[in-house]
Amino acid sequence: MSKVIIVEGITDKKRLEQILDEPVEIACTYGTLGLDKLEELIAEYSEDEVCVFLDADYAGDKARRLFKQEYPNVRHVYTHRTYREVATTPLSVLVQILEGAHFAVKLPECEKD
Repeated sequence: MSKVIIVEGITDKKRLEQILDEPVEIACTYGTLGLDKLEELIAEYSEDEVCVFLDADYAGDKARRLFKQEYPNVRHVYTHRTYREVATTPLSVLVQILEGAHFAVKLPECEKD
C-alpha cells in the first residue's frame, strides 16, 4: 500500500515535495472538485492510504465536505487558517503538520536556523 496526499494545485504539490522524506504520491484536484472527478480520483488510489490536505478557505472546505461525505475513511490534514493555503504555509509549519500526520519529512537547508 502506497501513501497518497491529495492537494488542490501544483503549487501545493511542489511545496510538499520540498519537505517529504519518503515516497508519497501527490495528486492534484486542479480546482473545482465535483462528484465525478472525486470518484475518478479515489478510484485511482483505492488500494492506497489516502490523505487529503486542502486549503483552509471556502473552496477547500467545500471539497473537504465532499470527501467526508463520499469517502469517510480518507485521512484529513489541515493547515492553519492563518496561512489559508498549503502553498503559503511556512515550510517549518508544514513539517510539523505532516510529522503529526505520520509522514517522514525534512526541513530544507535554506529553511534551517
